[in-house]
Amino acid sequence: MTNHSIQQRLEDTAPLFSIEFFPPKSEKSAEQLLRTAETLRAYSPDFASITYGAGGSTRSRTLKYARSLSEDYGYNVMPHLTCVGHSRDELKGIISEFKEAGLSQIMALRGDPPKGETNFTPHPDGLSYANELVSLIDEVYPECVLGVAGYPEKHPEAQSLELDLLNLRRKVDAGADFVTTQLFFDNRKYFAFVDNCIRAGIAVPVLPGLMSIASRDQAIRFCEMCGTSIPAELDALLLAAGDDKEAVEAVGIEWSYMQARELLEKGAPGIHLYIMNRAEPAIALMDKLQAAGFYK
Repeated sequence: MTNHSIQQRLEDTAPLFSIEFFPPKSEKSAEQLLRTAETLRAYSPDFASITYGAGGSTRSRTLKYARSLSEDYGYNVMPHLTCVGHSRDELKGIISEFKEAGLSQIMALRGDPPKGETNFTPHPDGLSYANELVSLIDEVYPECVLGVAGYPEKHPEAQSLELDLLNLRRKVDAGADFVTTQLFFDNRKYFAFVDNCIRAGIAVPVLPGLMSIASRDQAIRFCEMCGTSIPAELDALLLAAGDDKEAVEAVGIEWSYMQARELLEKGAPGIHLYIMNRAEPAIALMDKLQAAGFYK
């Protein structure tokens, strides 16, 4: 497992490789997460992020498994942190917990509304925007490396691409070191997004986020949640695969490989995989990328 900082790796010519876990809700899903973590160590991810539930619903589990991934499996871990449901003082306490655990990078997000709610409502003594969280982390933990989210196809709540880019610029100006994109399936969206970032004065690396589709229904749900589109060609392949689970997964792996290959050939700083705590799609993708010479 690498000991290089995320910043160092993003500055290297060799592409970065990272993965995202989510905190398990049961003993069975915990076993799956840890099996996946053990299996993917062989591919030496540069870092692993771990998500944070709406309203802090997974706060203790995020910290627990961030520590386990770091201490037991040797991962360079980047826990997520959101504004949802927390006061400024509570957020300061969580940031301090991450610091004490030796977690030297944080993904700073506004966060989605709690389940059952459609609108984001800040805590009365809390924060309303991710750029405010970036500033708070920088105040409490100035040596921390900070990542933020970017939306190649616009945040679902943003009124326009221009306003969305302005919000991203605020996060970077507040101290973010790099951007990880929401998942996308059309590389043209990523390249246009990077060009727009440069024009907007956003001068930090933009790491593309990819997901290998395991089912068409799941992909549609994710796309609806995060404002992402499925290209017609990909949708036709998924429909042709029908209810054949193996065929659908093969389509997903091949599509993510084609995406990753083009992204890396055209200069993306690496790839960040949304793995849904499953090792198999990541293994299939990385084996293909290693065989093609993109990773050692």
